[in-house]
Amino acid sequence: MTDAAASIEEDVTDPAAPTLRIAGRLDARALARLWGDALATLARHPDQPVGIDGAGITYCDTAGAALLINLLRQPRRAGAAVHVRSLPDAVRELVARFDAADLRAPQRTQGASPRATERIGRAAAQWGRDTRSVIEFVGEATLALARAARRPASVRWRDVLGTAQEAGVNALPIVGLIAFLMGVILAFQAATALQRFGAEVFVADLVGLSLLRELGPLMTAIMLAGRSGAAFAAEIGTMKINEEIDALDTMGFDKTRFLVVSRVIAAVAVIPVLSIFANLIGLFGGSLVMATFDITIASYWREVINIVDLSDLFTGLGKSLVFGLLVAGVGCLRGLQTRTGAAAVGLSTTSAVVSGIVLIVVADGIFAVVFFYLGI
Repeated sequence: MTDAAASIEEDVTDPAAPTLRIAGRLDARALARLWGDALATLARHPDQPVGIDGAGITYCDTAGAALLINLLRQPRRAGAAVHVRSLPDAVRELVARFDAADLRAPQRTQGASPRATERIGRAAAQWGRDTRSVIEFVGEATLALARAARRPASVRWRDVLGTAQEAGVNALPIVGLIAFLMGVILAFQAATALQRFGAEVFVADLVGLSLLRELGPLMTAIMLAGRSGAAFAAEIGTMKINEEIDALDTMGFDKTRFLVVSRVIAAVAVIPVLSIFANLIGLFGGSLVMATFDITIASYWREVINIVDLSDLFTGLGKSLVFGLLVAGVGCLRGLQTRTGAAAVGLSTTSAVVSGIVLIVVADGIFAVVFFYLGI
């Protein structure tokens, strides 16, 4: 079998010891066709020792040396090894430069999982990178917000208003629905228990305090995380994949000012309004339930006004401001951390929602402890 640059011939003059004669120019172009032919020749003589006669080789580079070494290393039966009978001195010196032991590929177990120490090390390294990224983001966002406070004219207010409309106005229906159902459920659960003692009127106290101090801001923040936090991560993540953020960096623009500040300001501005709206709708839902327990709506609202004061309202609104800051910050951070790949935006969105909800609950727990010790 021949090639324009090289040839391989099978010599079976001695059937007990066939010879593989290689001649011509042994380079990468010739090997594309010769390699398979050489292996096929060896396969036809599994029980006989095969000699390689390369006296006719006129040129040999590292690709040709790889062929010769591979032929010599072919697994064979006992007494049927491949050996060299003749090679030009230059080719023999080239082949001798390669140690067959060094060319052996490392044995790896298919599907073997990394060791525990390796997993711990990778997790620790990833945690360190994530921590550094969070610290850098918090610092950059703080500086950008401080500059925006000193120079309000530098804020992109059109972006702020657009984000506020999407995160606030467009969220009113779902916030109202959830708040109404929450007020109904709270009132039903409390009335069922208090009815045994004839104290149904105090359901208004429970619903009012629970909504204004705790559940109103908390549920609003969770809905903001699932709706707007995910949107922030998806928008910025898509920009990251499309290299739009790299373009901002290349042109010398501050990506934090352009992408983060407007979203944070909008989220912090709309969440107190959403919380107040949720409180009112939730209280209204509770009043409808109490009407079925022979408590008039006027009596219900009178009891709510008597038990709730401005400190309860401002406590919930203060918490909502922190929740909004966390939701917007985490959404933007996860968007900026988006990697490449088809699933990258989905992973960033999921991470933004989960991280946002976890931070909201943690912050709410801290507020509960602090308010308890401060007597608020």
